[in-house]
Amino acid sequence: MLNWSEIDTVLLDMDGTLLDLHFDNHFWLEHIPKRYAERHQLTPEVAQAQLTEAFAAVAGTLDWYCLDYWQRELQLPIMTLKRELQHLIRMRDDVPEFLTALRANQKHVVLVTNAHPDSLSLKLERTELEQYCDVMVSTHQFGASKESLRLWDRLQRYIGFDPKRTLFIDDSLRILQTAQQFGIRQCLCVANPDSQRPVQQVNGFPSIEHYHELLKDLA
Repeated sequence: MLNWSEIDTVLLDMDGTLLDLHFDNHFWLEHIPKRYAERHQLTPEVAQAQLTEAFAAVAGTLDWYCLDYWQRELQLPIMTLKRELQHLIRMRDDVPEFLTALRANQKHVVLVTNAHPDSLSLKLERTELEQYCDVMVSTHQFGASKESLRLWDRLQRYIGFDPKRTLFIDDSLRILQTAQQFGIRQCLCVANPDSQRPVQQVNGFPSIEHYHELLKDLA
């Protein structure tokens, strides 16, 4: 699937790519609606309708990923609520071996996440991701999300990677399309980001369901 001799840098998303997306899906789609309804004394149906509208208004922007923004908008203690479910934060089972192989093959491993720095810190507390990565970046430090070409320009200047010798792995087609538009030569989609949901149909990009699919060529 990949010619590893042509890859120097591996850029990796976090949620859904290295970590099981079940935590985030459960938090935003079930836990937050429940707490929002309780806080504002709404029926579940009204709470869900209001949240759906609020989420859609900022989808793909940095605000969508900003915990400070949602704490103001929803009047909820977002980080406190995240810690209520922190036991659900976990690495995908196939990730440690894959990341270890990348380091053994002297690839420059860079975590690039849209997650808010506070969310990133919580997930580092609960996993061992930090020991596998050379650089860890929250896009909030650049003022743009991965859905924006501005982010990729700023990220390239910060890290110094060559797009033609870079592999980017994410579970979002929209983000992969932006990376490809920027010039990232090899983009790969994770088709099963949430262990509790069916495998996604991926169109337009090569995809994997397990990192073991990449290990043979890497070795």
